[in-house]
Amino acid sequence: MAGNEDMILLVEDDPNDAELIMRAFRRGKLSTNVVHLRDGEEAVRYVAGEHVRQHEKWSPPPKVILLDLKLPKLNGIEVLRRLKANERTKNVPVVILTSSQEDSDIEKAYALGVNSYVTKPIEFDAFSQAMMNLGSYWLRLNKTQRTSEGGA
Repeated sequence: MAGNEDMILLVEDDPNDAELIMRAFRRGKLSTNVVHLRDGEEAVRYVAGEHVRQHEKWSPPPKVILLDLKLPKLNGIEVLRRLKANERTKNVPVVILTSSQEDSDIEKAYALGVNSYVTKPIEFDAFSQAMMNLGSYWLRLNKTQRTSEGGA
């Protein structure tokens, strides 16, 4: 059902949250094309194209990047900084999806160009519904600027 143009990059270190997010997307009949990365370093390497073999072509960038803030190895703020500095991903919408409600985190994220900042609901049903709403908006309603596959 979902092609590469509907790929979601999920950067989340909590396996339970990641599974709940992916389950909500499946239940909402949203993208099943989710690349799940577990730490900030892995995310930076992935968007730099290190997962692509030399003879392969870089696939289109994700439709949206869901990024946790509290990540091992490289925190979400630093990942966001690098995403927005990278030609390949600077126009890809990034949604911070975190438990942090700290004003300093919110201010830093928006200063670096985040497109949305969402606090994860604690209650299971609210979390599931929020993820379906989030996916529906970014995959179905939001229009993104497409970049050429060659370099940008």
